Parts: sequence; structure tokens; C-alpha cells
Amino acid sequence: MAKEKLELEKLEIGDLHTQIKALQDEYARMKFEHASRGLANPMELRHLRRKIARYHTEVRRRELAAMSPNELAMRTKLVARRRRQR
Repeated sequence: MAKEKLELEKLEIGDLHTQIKALQDEYARMKFEHASRGLANPMELRHLRRKIARYHTEVRRRELAAMSPNELAMRTKLVARRRRQR
């Protein structure tokens, strides 16, 4: 998994979005196939779902890294306000 994380860091943001779309399409196809006739290894669905989550996490990490200190401060205030409203 550490090797995959290093590979994700090397990809451009556009490539990440392309990969996410391709993985989501593959996941939908696999879910349909599993519902209709079953997969040989249903754990593949879990692995693919987690891989998609890793890609989304990398995209979000880059978004946060690109934010200015003012944007981060506003984000912190919004999170605190949402917590108080619960």
C-alpha cells in the first residue's frame, strides 16, 4: 500500500480525476456483474472501493495544501460552526 501511495503522489491532478472516473466505472460494472451472476472473489469489490477512496483522499489532500492561510482559517471556522449546530 505504501508503494501505491508513492505512485499517487507522482500523478497529476487531471490524471487522478481520470483514474477515479475509470475506477468508478469499473466498480459499477463489477457490482452489476456480481448482482447478476456473482464474482469469483467478491472481496475485489472492497479492494476497489478502498482504492477509489485513496484516490479521493489524495485529491483532497492536494486541495487543502493549495489553500491559502485565510482559506484554511475560514474552513476551520465553518467546521467549528457545524459542530456547534449538531
